[in-house]
Amino acid sequence: MCGITGWIDFERDLRGQGEVGAAMTATMACRGPDAAGLHVGEHAVLGHRRLAVIDVERGDQPMCVDARTGRRRPADQPGEDDLVIVYSGETYTFRELRAEQRADGVELVTHSDTEVVLHEHRRRGAAAVERLNGMFAYAVWDAREQSLLLVRDRLGVKPLYYHPTAHGVLFGSEPKAILAHPEVEAVVDEDGLRQVVGFVHTPGAAPYRGMREVKPGHVVRVDRDGVHEHCYWRLEAHEHTDDLDTTIDTVRELLLDTTRRQLVADVPIGTLLSGGLDSSALTAIAARELGEEPVRSFAVDFVGYTEGFQADDLRPTPDAPYVADVVAHVRSDHTDIVLDNAALLDPAARRAVLHARDLPGLGDMDTSLYLLFKAIRERSTVAVSGESADEVFGGYADFHDPAAIGSGSFPWLHGGMARMVGDRHLAPPVEKALDLDAHLAEQYDAALAEGPRLDGETGEERRMREVFHLYLTRFLPTLLDRKDRMSMAVGLEVRVPFCDHRLVQYVVDTPWSMKTFDGREKSLLRAATRDLLPPSVVDRVKSPYPATQDRGYVEGVARELLDRLDRPDSALTHLADVDALRDLARDPQPGQQGLFDRMIGIDRWVEDHDVRLEV
Repeated sequence: MCGITGWIDFERDLRGQGEVGAAMTATMACRGPDAAGLHVGEHAVLGHRRLAVIDVERGDQPMCVDARTGRRRPADQPGEDDLVIVYSGETYTFRELRAEQRADGVELVTHSDTEVVLHEHRRRGAAAVERLNGMFAYAVWDAREQSLLLVRDRLGVKPLYYHPTAHGVLFGSEPKAILAHPEVEAVVDEDGLRQVVGFVHTPGAAPYRGMREVKPGHVVRVDRDGVHEHCYWRLEAHEHTDDLDTTIDTVRELLLDTTRRQLVADVPIGTLLSGGLDSSALTAIAARELGEEPVRSFAVDFVGYTEGFQADDLRPTPDAPYVADVVAHVRSDHTDIVLDNAALLDPAARRAVLHARDLPGLGDMDTSLYLLFKAIRERSTVAVSGESADEVFGGYADFHDPAAIGSGSFPWLHGGMARMVGDRHLAPPVEKALDLDAHLAEQYDAALAEGPRLDGETGEERRMREVFHLYLTRFLPTLLDRKDRMSMAVGLEVRVPFCDHRLVQYVVDTPWSMKTFDGREKSLLRAATRDLLPPSVVDRVKSPYPATQDRGYVEGVARELLDRLDRPDSALTHLADVDALRDLARDPQPGQQGLFDRMIGIDRWVEDHDVRLEV
């Protein structure tokens, strides 16, 4: 997977700035625990931290070739014709591209996908990315042309941020890499705070002032003329001409192909198993592909969760019984990671989560995911996840809720998931300054304007195409970012087959009537994988990632919130409705931990990241 960072300055000689580059690179140590590398040239400093997954012995970075001859060069001996790459992620088509390059006489000295991507850029320039299928974020510095390319995968699985400067740019896999530069401050103004509390992702935006993200499916070129953005892929609208049986078969073949590709690794690999349709299907496919070798599967649970489970509209069933059914069905080598309140409330774990995210997160759901990944990392370096299946196939209850779909806004802010967002409880002056209702309305209009349209499509079919676009571009990025940060915080690579752009485009184009042909959520996925799964899982209703129901947890976070509200230097004294929060925390009730955790997270974030709020 890895972490990347860099500093380009066209007016300054950076050859004496290796220490700054090393400090920026060091912030990515968790993303790449296996090796560190630095390229220091006249106008470019590129840093890399490596998590070794493909060609463990020879795949260290930065990688450098002579742009004229294509021959490898030492990255620590810069030259005038350097083409240098720092790369994070995986390219699942690298074997085909490698064979093609070898047939064309390209001299390859490793079996890594990074070297293949570097040579594709030498041969094709920025157009190389159009030939890549995978999850990736990388930078290519061309010393001869004096230009930098920042490239991000189509769905935005891997993060990449940049900060334009007077004479160049800073970039990094995470904001902390950029913030490590001595000339950058962690300033968050009203626009930034809207990103933190709004629960709607704005493509290209970042909470810290002056910082941007490379949009999914985009290339950013930085040269002496400035910063130039190019979109190489976006969701489009095509007429779907396949009948139902053909559509189901196509979904199955695409899913088999992308999962098969994503099982390639030179290190131990496993699956995340929740007992839901998505993760169970991937686990079953992996078990079939691995043959006699049992697939490793991992699940998270809480002490006493199943026994005392209380069903609600959001989570109708606990995961454990369904996990057990899948494990027995596919005979996986399974591990349950069972957590208690002490683990979820552990200050060290909560600090690690905040450090990884660079932002306030989702409380116990973040901490449990972090602890799950930490335990998995003891047995595997790579895990396959069912993330994004709900956004691709229409799995959330909100997709089937007329009130949410017809709200005239982002459905998740008005449907069954709205309570996960909860009341913001901001101080009235802050609420007025942010004017979130107007901000969200503006973002909603912008999202609709950029969405794909099919000529002649009207009514429900047109609206549902809009809804899928909203979820894939404004909701899914938050979940992908969460999964990336929690996994990379412990050096675990998580792969997401449902984010394959071929599968996403095909299913988005499929009519809503076909996506729900059996009257249930995720009809196409259910039909395409039914024969691989136990009946209990095939018939199970969607249940989101679990959150603890232990009253002891909400009481624990309530105590911490009360303590913070009493501190005169707390950011909450300025940002929050302190009196209302204090009243709630003195008599905490189940379901309030999300609000309490968000407020604690904001306060910790401002304190630990030395954030200067200008609101």
